[in-house]
This record gives sequence, C-alpha cells and structure tokens, in this order.
Amino acid sequence: MYRLAKEDMSMIKRLTGLSALLLAGACATQSGDDLPPAEAPLPPMMTSRSVDAARLQSAIASSERPETDVERDELRRPAGVIEFAGLLPDETVLELEAGGGYFTEILSRYLNDDATLYMQNPAAFDGFLGDAAEIRMDGLDNVEYLRADFDSFPLDDESVDVVTWFQGPHELWYTPENGEPLVANPDDSFPEIFRVLKPGGSFVVLDHTGPEGAPATIGGETHRIDPQIVRDLGREAGFVLVAESDLLDNPGDDLDANVFDESVRGRTDQFLMKFEKPMSAPQ
Repeated sequence: MYRLAKEDMSMIKRLTGLSALLLAGACATQSGDDLPPAEAPLPPMMTSRSVDAARLQSAIASSERPETDVERDELRRPAGVIEFAGLLPDETVLELEAGGGYFTEILSRYLNDDATLYMQNPAAFDGFLGDAAEIRMDGLDNVEYLRADFDSFPLDDESVDVVTWFQGPHELWYTPENGEPLVANPDDSFPEIFRVLKPGGSFVVLDHTGPEGAPATIGGETHRIDPQIVRDLGREAGFVLVAESDLLDNPGDDLDANVFDESVRGRTDQFLMKFEKPMSAPQ
C-alpha cells in the first residue's frame, strides 16, 4: 500500500489516472464551502508512470533466473517494488549498489533490448563481490557495468530516466578501521544523483529502517538509517518526495538489531520512497 510522502510536515498529494478522475467528479458535486483548502502548487513534473504489468510478470517468472534469486522473491517482493518505481520498458535506468544483481536480472529482462541498465557498484565492493557481477551480466545484453563511487558517476548530465537505490543509502556512513569513508561523501551523493537524472525523472530509495532520531552513523554499525535522513538529503539536493510505501514494513522489527542478525535477516522493516526531479526550478 502506498502512502503520501511527508515533506516539511505537510502532505504532498499526487493522484493519477482513474483515481484523479473519480476525485474530480466528486469535487464537482460539492459547493465551494465544502471544498478543502487549496494546497500550494508543486513544480510541474511527471505524474503518471505505470509499469507494463504483463512484461514485469514475465521477467519475474523467467525460467532463466537463478533458483537462489527466486527463493528470495517472497521476502524482497520485486513486483511491488518495481510497480511502485513505475519503471517503463524503454527507459535508461541507473541501479545504484546493485551488488550481485538480484534486481539487475529482473530489471534487465523487464526493460527493452535497446534500453540501458547501468549496474553500479563502488570500487570498494570489488573484494566482496568477486566475479558475481560479471557472472550476472552474462546474457544480459542491455546491462552496462558502472564501477564508480556514489558521488562521481561517469555519466552525462540529465541522461538517466530512473535511479534506484535498494538497501543502500546507509552505506554512505560505513567507515572501515582506517577511518576513511568507504564509498562516497554523503553530502555529494544525492546532488550527483540529481545531476544525472532527467527533469521529471524518478529516484526510488529502499533501505533498512533505523530508529527515529538515530544518527546517520548507525549505517556503519547496524546497516540501517532513519528514513528522515533520506527525506532531508533528497529535499536538500532539489528533489520532491512524492510517495512512500509500506510494502516492506515489518512491525515485529525493533529497528535496533544489525540487519545481518539471524533474528531479522531478510525480514527487516524497510522503507520505500519515490522522489522526482522537477521539470523546472520553482519560481
């Protein structure tokens, strides 16, 4: 279920398709005194993005997907995540922190053959990944590997339709024993995503939920992050937060355990957000 996003303690409401038409009809029957107060207008941007449901189902059901991936579907819920993202088959997609490619495989099969999917991982992940990314890309001809940090992509300005970052922003605060940031400067990463995204494009974020008010540094400890930190980073970079989803909520997660703890591994409470880059700067 999707819920409207909170931005500076106010609700941003975005209705599309049939829902908007039904609401318009209902409002037309009300007197002026009955109508709710008008909200401040948002910058013009894309508002209707519906996935090709049949194509997505075919991608997920592909017999060529590794069995180990299929076994993870029940917990990771890829259909719901991609539906929320609103990916279109002909788009250019930047998948941040793709890891070994669980979502890469599905996205590649969903996107058209002539579309482009950038499978990104920072160089610091090389030792952890081994040859997993190379093996994953075999046969996925619309995938290009991007070995780059989160604050420096070798991509042109406004060249990407959708950016996804699944289970990842908390990594910005992972610091190894030598004390140097491992993957990027947190202050520069969201602006870099904003730079490469086309106006009207979407930035979809999914991560393990941390306690409200917890410092960002728990990202390097429990591998979680307070969702408000992500909201704030997005807004500061210029994005508009348009929707959130409770698809991966788990009320049984106390939000304190390390995500690799067997008590919650694979079953953490996770937040899902969608930002959009305005078509033009606010006047």
